[in-house]
Amino acid sequence: MYRNKELGEYLLEKAWKVTEEWYETLDKSEAFGVYSSTNPEDVKVLKTQNYEFHRHFFQLFLQEESKFKRELEEWLTYLANDGQHLATPIHFIVREFFNVRNQYLKLIKEFVSLHEGKYPQEKIDLWNQTVLETMDDVITWFMEKHHEFSNTRLQSQQEMINELSSPVIKLNNSIGLLPLVGDIDTARAKLILEKTLEQCSEKRVNHLLIDLSGVVMIDTMVAHQIFQLIDALSLIGVKTTLSGIRPEVAQTAVQLGLSFDNVSITSTLSRAVGSSTIKG
Repeated sequence: MYRNKELGEYLLEKAWKVTEEWYETLDKSEAFGVYSSTNPEDVKVLKTQNYEFHRHFFQLFLQEESKFKRELEEWLTYLANDGQHLATPIHFIVREFFNVRNQYLKLIKEFVSLHEGKYPQEKIDLWNQTVLETMDDVITWFMEKHHEFSNTRLQSQQEMINELSSPVIKLNNSIGLLPLVGDIDTARAKLILEKTLEQCSEKRVNHLLIDLSGVVMIDTMVAHQIFQLIDALSLIGVKTTLSGIRPEVAQTAVQLGLSFDNVSITSTLSRAVGSSTIKG
């Protein structure tokens, strides 16, 4: 059995000292991330987080195994969701886990030297092996949670970017403008369709100018989505004018057999605005 009250209490007594020694040797040269800040408040939070990690980890030698793992994993979940850690490259964080692991092995060595002859080498080897194996588990847990929260954050940011990148701008009481810029994949095209219909209805637009001058290339699915948008707008009483269609985009549409017969088209956005304003 690796649990040992005397060792666990010794490690807990040294927890804050371990934090101070860790921070002193910390590589603070990274241009960004949780370890780079020199702001006193940020440093205080970082040290507190490091200390709390030690406090949870050292329960390894004091608590029943299932309780220890449950509480440590809960705390790691909190840490992995911390904004500063999410903004830090994962290999920086893993490096510090390894540095802390080496501190723990050094502490065990110090503890053994203070109790020379009291504990057999077999017991000491078991402690060291348990620290190594548990730290491997910790790194795996943390990386899984960090990856999960990073993906969730990126997805939320992408959804916000997509929503902001397809705004219907009101030009006057009845005319709106939808400027499309950048790459449009199937997911974004679907979002544009949904949001445009909602915004045209909310803003009472009856003539929408869709400018494609900022779109370099579209694929088959996206081209179909744009024409579906035009059809859907027609169904709710919104007239559509396309402007700024690049040759490559036009070629894709022709190859797909998409018809422009029922679509008003102008070469530039300025012409579309001028023409629609006169008509409006």
